Amino acid sequence: MEHGQEHITVVDEHGNEQLFEVLFTFESEDFGKSYVLYFPVGADEDEEGEIEIHASSFTENLDSEENVSGGELRPVETEEEWDMIEEMLNTFLEQEEENEEQ
Repeated sequence: MEHGQEHITVVDEHGNEQLFEVLFTFESEDFGKSYVLYFPVGADEDEEGEIEIHASSFTENLDSEENVSGGELRPVETEEEWDMIEEMLNTFLEQEEENEEQ
């Protein structure tokens, strides 16, 4: 996982792999973490036209030459983090809506 990556593969607790599309990534100085928001590739919208979006913090794995070679997703740990993520998502969606109107 790295900033700017378009797709990630997530392995669940049963060893099943699923491809996700990255909506966006951001860093939080307040929490000292990087975050990614993502959704399943090919996901269908629900009755309200929405898609379930997942959020995780992530760490980048570096190889011996300091190049990013994958990473690890971690669960969001606190309510304060969720509040910040929700605020970032709302801002992102508002900007996307404004861009579509132009």
